[in-house]
Amino acid sequence: MRFYYGQKNVLRILDEVEFWKQQEQEHTVVIRQITEGLEPKFVKLLEEWELTLAQTEAAAVRYIEAVIRSNYHLSPELEQQIIRFIDFSLNQSRKFVIFLNQMSLESQAVRQSPVTQVVINHIRRESEYFIGIVQAFLNVTGTTGTG
Repeated sequence: MRFYYGQKNVLRILDEVEFWKQQEQEHTVVIRQITEGLEPKFVKLLEEWELTLAQTEAAAVRYIEAVIRSNYHLSPELEQQIIRFIDFSLNQSRKFVIFLNQMSLESQAVRQSPVTQVVINHIRRESEYFIGIVQAFLNVTGTTGTG
């Protein structure tokens, strides 16, 4: 992410959150579709992740709309809410990566599917890329990601 958007940097990072949460949400579907015999425990957890990530994506859209309505003049309260939301999104992706690692270790179906392993590794790298973008944004704004 480039940081020369000035007052629109917050809108830019919210766009990233919206995009990457949609990606992570779709990734839960991909894993379920390609992994033959995936254990019910992991199917359920992936379905829960899908819902949670969709909710985060929807919240990003609401914040984008609020920023646009404010004509990029954020109240201190809204700015703090957005920073907390961005930090939440960062930590959510960190937890998603931990979940992917756990599933890769614990799921017999994943361990027996080289294709699934490659896909999960790709998904993990994409989420880690998003984590890097958000962390860079928080560092530039003088805040840091908790966790």
